[in-house]
Order: sequence, then C-alpha cells, then structure tokens
Amino acid sequence: MSSAVVDRITAALATVIDPEIRRPITELDMVGDIDIRGDHADVTIKLTIVGCPAADRIERDAIAALATVPGLTSSIAVTVMSKSERDALTTKLRGGRPKALQFGPDSLTRVLCITSGKGGVGKSTLTANLGVALAARGLRVGIVDADVFGFSIPGILGIADAKPTQVNDMILPPVAHGVKVISIGMFLPSTGPGTSATAVSWRGPMLHRTIQQFLTDVFFGDLDILLIDLPPGTGDVAISVGQLLPQGEVLVVTTPQAAAADVAERSAIVARQTGQKVIGVIENMAGLTLPDGSVVDLFGTGGGTDTAARLSTDDETVPVLASIPLSIALRAGGDAGEPIVLSNPEDPAAAAILDVAAQLAVRERGLAGRKLVINPVAG
Repeated sequence: MSSAVVDRITAALATVIDPEIRRPITELDMVGDIDIRGDHADVTIKLTIVGCPAADRIERDAIAALATVPGLTSSIAVTVMSKSERDALTTKLRGGRPKALQFGPDSLTRVLCITSGKGGVGKSTLTANLGVALAARGLRVGIVDADVFGFSIPGILGIADAKPTQVNDMILPPVAHGVKVISIGMFLPSTGPGTSATAVSWRGPMLHRTIQQFLTDVFFGDLDILLIDLPPGTGDVAISVGQLLPQGEVLVVTTPQAAAADVAERSAIVARQTGQKVIGVIENMAGLTLPDGSVVDLFGTGGGTDTAARLSTDDETVPVLASIPLSIALRAGGDAGEPIVLSNPEDPAAAAILDVAAQLAVRERGLAGRKLVINPVAG
C-alpha cells in the first residue's frame, strides 16, 4: 500500500519544475525521504544550495502538487544537498561528460550572433525581444550578453538585479520570460536597481576568457536557439566568438543611414572570415509614423537594402529580414524591462520583430560539417 502511495507522491512531484534548471525535481534527485504514516506523508525536498533563489517557488509548487494526491495529507521539510549529492547532480546535468565548451560545432543548438558595426542601432533591444518572441513560440532559448563593456540585456528583460546560482563549478543562469540569460552585469556589485558600481575595463585575454567561461561554466541545458548579443564593431569579442563558435549564423543590424550601413558591412565580413554565415540583415529605426499617417525618415532610407546587397554573393543571397520602424513603445519597453513583443504585440515594431522570430523558428540548422554518431549493427 505504501509503495503505491509513494509512486503517486513521486508522480505528483514530477510536475514540479526547478525554475533555473527547467527540469522536474524528481529527475534532479531533489526529492529525499518520503515517510508515510497512515494517511499522512512527510516529504523531504533537497535544494541545490543554501539560499537557493528558487526555494520559495519550489516549496510552494511542491505543496500544491502534493495536495493533488487523493486521500493524503502531507508536510514538507526543506533541506540542502550534500556536496556529494551536488557533485552527482552536476555530473548528471553534463551527461557524465567533463566540463567542456557547450554549443560547439557538433551541437544541435542553433547559434545566432547578433552583430552591428556601430553602437546605438538597437542591437541589444532586438536580441532581447527576439529571444522572448522565440521562447513564446515554444522554443528553448538562451541569450549570452557578450557586450562586456556595454551590457544591457538584463535591464531590457527586467532582471537587472538578478544573480546566477552557482552549484559547484556550474553556473545556473537566471530566467526571464522563458529565456535563460547570462551577462557580465550579473557578476558586478550593484548600487541600486539597474545600476552597476563597477565599470568593466579589460584587455583582450580577459574578454576571451569571459566569453569562454560563459560558454563552458554556464549550464544552459538543451537549447533550440542560443542568441549572442555581440558588442559593436570587429574587436576581440567578435573574433573570440567566431573562433569558439565557427558554425554560428550572423544577423546584421543596421539603421537606414548610409554611415551605419557601411560599418555594419564590416562586422559581417569579419564574421565570415571566422567561418560564420550571414543569414540576414535587420534594418532598425526605419520611418517614424506620425499621428496623421505620414512617415518621417529620420535616419534616411535604404541602409538595410544596401547592406544586404553588398553582402550578397553569386552563391548566396543575404535577405533583409525586416525593416523595423521607430517606436516609442519599443524604447519604453526596454527602459521598463518589459519586452514589447509581450507588452504591446500590436505595435508595428513588435509585429516586425515577431515576423523575424517566425522566420527564424522554421529554419533548422543543417547537418553539414557535424559528426554523426552512428553505431552499425551487425547483420
């Protein structure tokens, strides 16, 4: 009888998902002893670390799950995993493999690098909104804020004060709107919401090491798409990402202005030199529609089309995936930490971003260049 009850309890707790690792707590060995006495059960839940930021949610969800088991009352005791249990968990999460670069050339995760030639073209805003839009379509999405000097992704997603959780040598990234996010800003001391007390001023080797650690130590789990918000230009970080993820695909962001388009082209050329493929251009800050319906082209016209044309070759056409109009709501959403694709999806800018997400969601990464593990069976 008690064995059947334990099975029902375990099945109920299997519906409780760890919000950081995004897997059932039963699968993560976070359910400890289950002591049944009559129609009452004492259940132990083991958190990964002391002060786990998801503790309250896990306990609340576990209590709700146990309440669904008919004819049973229950109580929960919350404890913390031992070191050996944490070691076993990190080994399990890594699939028994040693710590190594995630999303390498053999990975099934599609890597999209968002680049621009110069700053201020809205690259980070587009990255954040694209990530949220793709997650809303049911995809497993992660974002690496690789703009170490000018990090802004956490603020745009409303998690400026979020901190990663560290389990042994594994870092669990915060989750915002269904997207796993990592940024150097999460590791810096803060003086208040949305502010940082420390400016990052590093040379090339430190930048390379930071990006490498983001792709090695941070546990994203199985992702469908990883978005990388690159810093503007063609410097150390862009080269490091190209070397570490040569299979990455590149989205070039520009404004309609000719000066911005010229510089954007250079960032795409550098990406190609590392083996990455340019899959499209996004023109941001296009015409502003006034209340009377007229359109003012504050930044000119044609930058996106010109960039795409210059990046196209005889063998490969680079399309303009979208021309996103200037939008007060898009800017305000970034300042407030409320992605416009969720808060105001009818806005023309949001509609354009959602259309890009729809285009990206149906494209799958090819198998060319990847090792296929095939175990022949003897006849």
